Amino acid sequence: MSKTTKPKTAKRKTDKRKTVKRKTTKRKTTKRKTVKPSRPEEGSAQAASVAVAPLDASQSAIPEVLPVLPVRGSVMFPGTIIPLGVGRRASLRMLDESLPKSKIIGLFSQKDEEIEDPTAEDLYTVGTAAMVLKLIRQQDDTVSLIVHGLGRIRLKKLLRVKPYFKAAVDTPAERPGSGKKFDAEVGQLRERANDLIDLSPTAPEQAQTVMMNIDEPGALADFLGANLALDVAQKQDLLEEYDVAKRVRMVHVHLSSQLDILRLQEKISEDVQSSIGDTQRRFYLREQIKAIQKELGEDETGSGQMITELAKRLEEASPPEKVMNEAMRELDRLDLIPPASPEYSVITSYLELIADLPWVKASQDNLDLERARKTLDRDHYGLDKVKRRLIEYLAVRKLNPEGRGPILCLVGPPGVGKTSLGQSIADSLGRQFARISLGGIRDEAEVRGHRRTYIGAMPGRIIQELRRAATNNPVMMLDEVDKLGSDFRGDPSSALLEVLDPRQNNAFVDRYLDVPFDLSQVFFIATANYIGNVPPALRDRMEIIDIPGYTDPDKLAIARRYLVPRQVKENGLTRAKCKWMSSGIKKVIESYTREAGVRELERQIGSVCRGVAAQVAGATNGKKRRKAATIDEDFVRDVLGSEKYVRDLDTRTTSPGVALGLAYTPVGGEILFIEATKYAGKGNVTLTGQIGDVMKESASAALSLFKSRADELGYDAKKLAELDLHIHVPAGAVPKDGPSAGTAMYTAITSLLLDVPVKQKLAMTGEITLRGKVLPIGGVKEKTLAAARAGVKTILLPEKNRSDMEEVDAQVKKKCTFHFVDNVEQVLKLALGKINKRKK
Repeated sequence: MSKTTKPKTAKRKTDKRKTVKRKTTKRKTTKRKTVKPSRPEEGSAQAASVAVAPLDASQSAIPEVLPVLPVRGSVMFPGTIIPLGVGRRASLRMLDESLPKSKIIGLFSQKDEEIEDPTAEDLYTVGTAAMVLKLIRQQDDTVSLIVHGLGRIRLKKLLRVKPYFKAAVDTPAERPGSGKKFDAEVGQLRERANDLIDLSPTAPEQAQTVMMNIDEPGALADFLGANLALDVAQKQDLLEEYDVAKRVRMVHVHLSSQLDILRLQEKISEDVQSSIGDTQRRFYLREQIKAIQKELGEDETGSGQMITELAKRLEEASPPEKVMNEAMRELDRLDLIPPASPEYSVITSYLELIADLPWVKASQDNLDLERARKTLDRDHYGLDKVKRRLIEYLAVRKLNPEGRGPILCLVGPPGVGKTSLGQSIADSLGRQFARISLGGIRDEAEVRGHRRTYIGAMPGRIIQELRRAATNNPVMMLDEVDKLGSDFRGDPSSALLEVLDPRQNNAFVDRYLDVPFDLSQVFFIATANYIGNVPPALRDRMEIIDIPGYTDPDKLAIARRYLVPRQVKENGLTRAKCKWMSSGIKKVIESYTREAGVRELERQIGSVCRGVAAQVAGATNGKKRRKAATIDEDFVRDVLGSEKYVRDLDTRTTSPGVALGLAYTPVGGEILFIEATKYAGKGNVTLTGQIGDVMKESASAALSLFKSRADELGYDAKKLAELDLHIHVPAGAVPKDGPSAGTAMYTAITSLLLDVPVKQKLAMTGEITLRGKVLPIGGVKEKTLAAARAGVKTILLPEKNRSDMEEVDAQVKKKCTFHFVDNVEQVLKLALGKINKRKK
């Protein structure tokens, strides 16, 4: 029940067909009426128009002045969506100038479609305001539009003729029908329309559902009138009829006529079909399709060649049998759809995706363990645990080539080389590398893809990256997996559960692809700064590998081996022109950076190199031009200015009431200064420094513990009722939380009230109980690294964390002395020394 036309080419015209079509199980052929040739502005490939819900009022308000698009061989009705082909220069210019301002245009049909350059007299005065939903530029410099009819408009006055029409329009009011007779006519119209749909061989399956959902009689008449095989004049009469009752009767007459023809054709077809064998019938139908395509100008010079090419590519891709069957089914559908139909491009994109995916194509793994070790050492300093795990994987792969790909999660602070490590792993294996940034993703469809029923649907990021990699076993990095979000569009982390499960991902189904794809050979590597933000179910599917921050000697080695040569080259220098001394690099590390990684260190080295480049090029302010520069401490200070970070442990911990704690954050370990002071009051406690609820509870527990042990410590507990305490954790702009500062808070309070300062360069961490026990904590490796960077010499750790010393960096063990404590008495003994237990 549709009218199908085709844009004309430069050398031939095509016949426009009037067709009533609907698929049934019995009927195989239909009789058609020919009308005049079609042109680019004719509503090319006008598929069965679909009634849709109205647009939002802000989008669908019809302006009083509209640009006009003359339409040949077609009439646009309100409430329908049709494609239009545009080829005239004036019309193309109108679209280019008008659409950026407003998506609404006026569509008016031509009285004579043969006229190439119509005037106002050549246009009907009643048309349709339409919203442009989509614009596609074709290779032959024409444009295909998808437009949605908004409402009838009447041409009041042409305001401009050249270079394109612009007119003042108004919206005529409809006269609705009423009464029992009118209701009966509408009901009978629906029944006859259902009969017509049942007999039409190519009407969409959802046509009856769409029609039954249209309650408004006027909209029903428009929907049927748009889809009936009528000529332009007949459809224009329907469009110009504002009386709904009369319009319903007119549609009823046309529909009844076409229904009678279809019934007659059905009877003839049944009589003929009984005498035709299956082979003859197939040959007859194929020849009939070819003849119709030839008449419509849809020969195989364009779409046919593309379908043949797609079939060849599908065979070369060698997908599994079920996938191939689905692809061939879609290819058969594509063969029956006009190229200008919106569904044509959707199916084409889908089949191209299937043809491009690496179903059987895989990279050959390089299983040379020594080469892999050298590649990793060449690109990254340290990271022994990750390198050892990769060598283990290669060894297993060598013994079992059919094994599944591992799923690793690299956890560590920013700037330690997690992301770049993925590229090195791919190079060492000889595989392709694909990276997906998950930071900030909140839409589940980014992982699973969109269903093809949506406009603009596309596959998920995993399938897209596999298509780009062109192999089914790349190294795929899921970057920043701890920064996934979730909202009303779904939970991407839940969608990753199937992807990262070795028992399930061999049949991963992307919603767009809608067929299973084997991900079991993909080497997945996830990265995260803080594993606590990763959902437990997702964490359980990955092998966690911690990457700690770097010590100062590590940073010095990394800078000399990687950062300095890279920045010297990027800034157009040579080693002879820019010679870095170890003292200069150490100065940058100690005084201008304070981080777990080396990202800021590279930026500062780059700043110094740019300063050298400016002096070598003679672009400095009043300074003598240099041929070369030696980078030492003085040169660094001269270029970077005053020191950003000063190690002030000695000056800040000399007074009683100050203790040094250790914290673990997503960006690595940090040191915390816990400060306490007292003043006359009523026993109140104030906590500041943007600390969280858990840390506030630690402070309350520390104070309660001191009160319970005041007599043992030689302090008069009654004095606390006359004092107010204020506990502050500096760096107030940074949120802090966790129980591991309990020992430091208790030590700070005790130091304040007993007036005994904490020993210099001593830091501690541990959770306390009201019975004075020190409980174990996490992040020992990161905390000890932070302490060593800050110049701490003595570190107090809970006794139950003694086993974690295996993870502590060897250089930190050399620089710092470790003491393991089980209760707060041991903490005070090590932190404060011998305490005078006189009553105070």
